[in-house]
Amino acid sequence: MQVTGSDHRARRAAYLVLGVAVLARIALGSFVPLAPDETYYWEWSRRLAAGYVDHPSAIALLVRLGTLALGATPLGVRIGSLVAGGAASLVIVRVSGSLGGDRAMLRAAWIIACLPLAQVGLALATPDAPLLLFWSLALAALLAAVRIDTSRRARDIAWTLAGVALGAAMYSKYTAILLLLGVGVAVVAQPSLRRELATRGPYAALAAAIIVFAPNLIWNAKHGWLSFAIQLEHGLGVHRGFALAHEANLLGGQIALVSPLLLAAFAIVVGRAMLRPDDAARTTLAIIGAVTWLAFAASALRSAVEPNWQAPAYLSAIVLAATFESGNRWRKFLRTGVALGGAITLIIYAQALFGILPLSASLDPTAAGAGWSTLAAHVDSARAGAPHGAAAWVAGERYQEASELAFHLADHPTTFVIDVHARRTQYDLWPDFPQRAHAGDRLVLVLGMFSAPDDDPVIAALTPHFDRVTLREVVALRRGASVRTWRRVWVLDGWHDSWPAAQLAR
Repeated sequence: MQVTGSDHRARRAAYLVLGVAVLARIALGSFVPLAPDETYYWEWSRRLAAGYVDHPSAIALLVRLGTLALGATPLGVRIGSLVAGGAASLVIVRVSGSLGGDRAMLRAAWIIACLPLAQVGLALATPDAPLLLFWSLALAALLAAVRIDTSRRARDIAWTLAGVALGAAMYSKYTAILLLLGVGVAVVAQPSLRRELATRGPYAALAAAIIVFAPNLIWNAKHGWLSFAIQLEHGLGVHRGFALAHEANLLGGQIALVSPLLLAAFAIVVGRAMLRPDDAARTTLAIIGAVTWLAFAASALRSAVEPNWQAPAYLSAIVLAATFESGNRWRKFLRTGVALGGAITLIIYAQALFGILPLSASLDPTAAGAGWSTLAAHVDSARAGAPHGAAAWVAGERYQEASELAFHLADHPTTFVIDVHARRTQYDLWPDFPQRAHAGDRLVLVLGMFSAPDDDPVIAALTPHFDRVTLREVVALRRGASVRTWRRVWVLDGWHDSWPAAQLAR
C-alpha cells in the first residue's frame, strides 16, 4: 500500500488500483447467478414507475439502462450498479485527495479495493449502488460548502449541489434520510456551521432535495404512503426477536463485511475527528458517519438489521482513515487491516465463483442465485403440456420465485405471487392472475416445502376453483452437488374464472 516517489505516481497508482477493483467486480457480476432480490429489481425495470413498495426508483432505472445495452443477462442487470459503484469509489478517492493529498488518494483506493462490503456489494444490482454514489457526491459538495476560504456564492452553490445529491440519494433508498439527519446534527454541533443557518445555502439545499425527490413523494401520496409505511414498520415498527441477538448479529456482519481491523480503524478515526472541532470538514464527515452507524445500531434493538444497511457510514470513515496521519504504527495497522480485508474479499469471491468452502448451500448466502435456472426448465416443461386453447401462466408463493422464474424462462413471461402469508410486495400493485387469465387456463404454481402436499393452505384454497390440481414434481435447487432448497411444482388446469378469499389475490 505504501508507494515511494512523487505524488503524481501515487495518484496514478490510485486510479490503477480503482480500475483493477472495478474489473474484479465486473468479473464477479458476470458469472455469479442473479439473486432473487436482483431479479425482483429487474421485474421493476420492466414496469418503470416513480416508486415501488420496497424502494424508490433509481435501481429500476439502472437495471433498465443496463438491460437495454446488454440484454437480460446477469451483467446486463448489474452493469448500471457496477458503473455507479465505480463512480462512487472515484468520488471518495478524490475527496480523500482534496483533504489529504495524492497519497491519501492511494490509501483510499486500497481500502475500497480490499473492503469486502465494497467489492462484493458493489458487484450486485441493489439500491445501495446508486445510494452510495449520490451519498458520496453529497459529501463532496458538503465539504466544499463548509470551506471558509471560498466566496459566499461558491458555498451557496455547493450547498445546492449537496441538496441535489441528497434528493437523488433519497430517490435511491429511503435510508438516505440519515444523511440529512447527520448533516443537521453536524451543523448544530459546530459553531462555525451554525452560522450557515443565517444564510440561504442550507435552505437552498433542502429545497433542491425536495424537488429531486418529489416524484417519489407524489407516487407515495397516490398509493396511501404505502412505501413509507412498510419501511417504517420494517425498521422501527414491530419488535421482533431479542435485542442482544440482533446487536450481536449486526456486529458479526460488520466484522465479516468490513474486517475486524478496518472496523477498528474506522472507529478510531471517526472518534478522533469528533474530538477535533477545529476541523469542520473532518468533524462533519465523522458526525455523518457516526449518526448513520448508530441509527442502525438503535434499529437493531427492535428487529434484525441487514449488514449492508450501514454501508453509507463507511464512506466518511474511508476518507478519514485515508487522511489520518499518526506515524508508522498507524500506517502498519492500516496496511494490516487492508491486507486482511483483501484476504476476506478473495475468499468470498472464490466461494461465490467456485464454492471452495465446505458449507451447505442452504447456509451459504453466495449461493442465493443457484438452482433457479433448473427450476425454470421444469416449469417450462409443465407449461408446454397445457390443454389446447388454454394459456399457461406461472406463479410463485413469494416475489423470489416469481421474479426468478420470469427472468430464467426464455420468453420472460408475466408471473404472479400467490400465497396466504407473503408480505406485501410490488406484485400486489400489478395485475394478478384473475385479472389476466381466462376460464379454462392452466396455472403452473411453484410453492415451498413448508407443509405436507395434501395440507398446503394455498392448494387447499385454490382447488375448488380449478378442474384438476396435480403435484407434478419436487425440484431440488442445487449448487453443484449441494442442495440449497426444494420447491414443489403444481399444475392447476381448467380455471373456473373464480377466486378464493382476498388474501390470495396477488
